[in-house]
Amino acid sequence: MEDWDSYSAGLRDRGRELKELHPEVVKGFGALSRAASTTKLLDAKTRELIAIAVAVTTRCQGCIDAHARKAKAAGASREEIAEALGVAIAVNAGAALTYSLHVLDAVAGAGEG
Repeated sequence: MEDWDSYSAGLRDRGRELKELHPEVVKGFGALSRAASTTKLLDAKTRELIAIAVAVTTRCQGCIDAHARKAKAAGASREEIAEALGVAIAVNAGAALTYSLHVLDAVAGAGEG
């Protein structure tokens, strides 16, 4: 298991390094992140639960770290986070099922031509 506090500190250190090397890209990411968190209809907890599910489906450890912390700060319970994780699991399973159908198409077409 990860030591999430050390992991988060390491990410912040590397982020500062990238900011020195390429400040405009980090500035752009910050602007995008701020824009995504400026919503009229979704509250912070809902946004963070969505972000956790997306973080799992994209396999982004830094995103998992950041959005788990933000979800807790926004008042999300472990049970709510678990339900968001259930959505991520289902979406990943659905993607695997859909791509499995593509494989069957590829196998069927492999001998043709």
